Amino acid sequence: MTTLHIKNGHLIDPANGIDGLQDLFIADGKVLAVGSAPAGFKADTTFDAAGLVVSPGLVDLSARLREPGYEYKATLESELQAALQGGVTSLVCPPDTDPVLDEPGLVEMLKYRAKTQNKAHVHPLGALTMGLKGKSLTEMAELTEAGCIGFAQAEEPIEDTTVLLRAMQYANTFGYTVWLRPQDPHIGRGGIAHSGPLASRLGLSGVPVMSETIALHTIFELMRASRARVHLCRISSAAGLELIRAAKAEGLPVTCDVGVHHVHLTDADIGFFDPNARVTPPFRSQRDRDAIRAGLFDGTVDAMCSDHTPVDDDEKLLPFGEASPGATGLELLLSLALKWADDYALEQPQAGARSLARAVAKVTSDAARVAGIPAGSLAVGEAADICVFDPAARWTVSSASLASQGKHTPFLGYELSGIVKATIVAGQVAFQR
Repeated sequence: MTTLHIKNGHLIDPANGIDGLQDLFIADGKVLAVGSAPAGFKADTTFDAAGLVVSPGLVDLSARLREPGYEYKATLESELQAALQGGVTSLVCPPDTDPVLDEPGLVEMLKYRAKTQNKAHVHPLGALTMGLKGKSLTEMAELTEAGCIGFAQAEEPIEDTTVLLRAMQYANTFGYTVWLRPQDPHIGRGGIAHSGPLASRLGLSGVPVMSETIALHTIFELMRASRARVHLCRISSAAGLELIRAAKAEGLPVTCDVGVHHVHLTDADIGFFDPNARVTPPFRSQRDRDAIRAGLFDGTVDAMCSDHTPVDDDEKLLPFGEASPGATGLELLLSLALKWADDYALEQPQAGARSLARAVAKVTSDAARVAGIPAGSLAVGEAADICVFDPAARWTVSSASLASQGKHTPFLGYELSGIVKATIVAGQVAFQR
């Protein structure tokens, strides 16, 4: 069995309330001890993490790996390598592949392909309805046996509310989580930017905030009827967050995440029709963005995800309205989470000391809790999935610096803090810079 000693690092493990200088001892792919070495421990490898932060590996709640079906945009190999470079050791992938993940065989094949890569752990979401068409339910029990951790519609809203109610009742019977991105099937359909003065000036069709809030009202009514557990994906508006805050206060079993790009950008970042800023849901107003940032801090927003959606040049380098929505994010998740922490420390000095640990929690233990997967914790006996990073080191986002096959992000040219020095998966150093 291989043993590893990570010494002199600043250990941040929010799941276990650790935030300070602690050594980590690893054997047989698991955490053996924290703090001082167990009797007779001999390390095969010693990793000096002086000046670095040692945290659980990142858990990403939405990363499209583009397999099966869209290998021309990205491959499992390229995207799982990008995950390692970004310190991500567990990721959840939506079911909107081609074919859609609505059959156990497809899920098993994806899990098997991912396993042979020996990289990050892949946790697929199964389709809630066959072909994501919103008509008939999938065999959720069989898909769960094949390895699905929840059920989603990706970007395809269910038009027939009865079908959504039945799906939620079925999921509740078996204790499955339904992952929904709240969007009305009709309002804002075909829209490409946030409805507001900017979209009007640019002549872009809009997606109003009420597309999100109407869907949330519906989902919450169906939750009251079915008691199903729901995770809301990629909330984008202040009004949406207010409704979620109220639903949580009422005791509904709901969690939510935001895409990490939405934590920083607004519709103004479209600039002169920059197709890299074409994402779903669209970037909204500054008020919405500020509400997202505050919601992360007060706990209304449970987690940040990369919403990694690699798009190839042929589909991105087009006029804004024709460009495929999506941005690459796996390698930016850590840096953009740290940027949120830095901004917050400046804005809220009294909370600033805790902001780094808070940011790490949002992309590790909190995300793992939402997904219901055994990750995001470095307690003794847990899998040794670890990210070692330099929070102060700066890097410039460029196509050359990204391992992902998707080179498009609104952050191209930005200088960000936070460089991953090593990613450890099941006790093995899977990536080292």
